[in-house]
Amino acid sequence: MFGLNQRGVNVYAKVGLETGVVAATPNKLIVMLYEGAIAACHSAIGHMQIKDIPNKGAMLSKAIMIIESGLRLSLDKKAGGEIAVSLDALYAYMSKQLTMANIHNQPELVHEVIKLLTDLKTAWETIASSPATTSEIPNIVPSQIAGTINRNIAQYAKV
Repeated sequence: MFGLNQRGVNVYAKVGLETGVVAATPNKLIVMLYEGAIAACHSAIGHMQIKDIPNKGAMLSKAIMIIESGLRLSLDKKAGGEIAVSLDALYAYMSKQLTMANIHNQPELVHEVIKLLTDLKTAWETIASSPATTSEIPNIVPSQIAGTINRNIAQYAKV
């Protein structure tokens, strides 16, 4: 009986998420990807603490998949120029850190990635809340995100 109720709740949650994705702007979709990766990283740390190796690996794999298949794959290096290239390097660094965290069970590496993701998410949220029109967004993105990316690249991505 509980299994059926739980399944119903999961279906309802999935419908809500799918509806949110369909109705979301491109900026909101990026923010949702950051939120998903951050949540998976937090979950992985919890699994590390209780020595739940299979679920730790699953959550870190989920975070890597979001970074690689969602954030990194969506980059347009031609249109995005230097910012897209820098983001690509930063995403590669994050994936590497999460892989190392999984192999060596190092939560500090996951915390580092959470900080990077949170900084970028905040920059995207700032853009999303900007009163700019769609045609002005390409001009806002460099000024809002470039500083965050450049700080993070300089500090972390010495790959």
